[in-house]
Amino acid sequence: MEISVEAIKELRHMTSASIAHCKKALEEAEGDLKKAAVILRKKGLEIAAKKQGKAAKEGRVEAYVHLGNKIGVLVEVNCETDFVARNPDFCQFTKDLAMQIAACSPEYIKKEDVPQDVLEQGKNKEEFIKTHCLLEQPFVKDPSVTINDCLGTIVAKLGENIVIRRFVRYKIGE
Repeated sequence: MEISVEAIKELRHMTSASIAHCKKALEEAEGDLKKAAVILRKKGLEIAAKKQGKAAKEGRVEAYVHLGNKIGVLVEVNCETDFVARNPDFCQFTKDLAMQIAACSPEYIKKEDVPQDVLEQGKNKEEFIKTHCLLEQPFVKDPSVTINDCLGTIVAKLGENIVIRRFVRYKIGE
């Protein structure tokens, strides 16, 4: 099947993936942009899984203060090199992450961080994990993807291991 340059450009604009990856995904999806985007997201998660073993000792601390100065967030996100830590896409990811934490007030980064006794207290464990674990939450800017999907996408795009190390959320009165 012949893939048009316009379709490749549109998919690249949607996903920020490389031209070669976009073309390959469109060929695999037989020209369907939505299917190709899903294919690229899955490949991004696979790449992220391969990168997890690498040391992430650089990064940035992002601060977010919500309008009205009633909620504030500090989040540390690590990567492998200072070059990536200064990358505009990485910076935007950390800003979006801080905003997500302010909006959704997660208590844990990943489901493995939740103590077993806390999980056993709740009636619906899966719902608890989706609500209280940052990586499992739907992204506030695009609820069709989770924060984990966004993390996988940025890892695939930048080619480095990226780790959300820790965060703290402050709210007046809490």
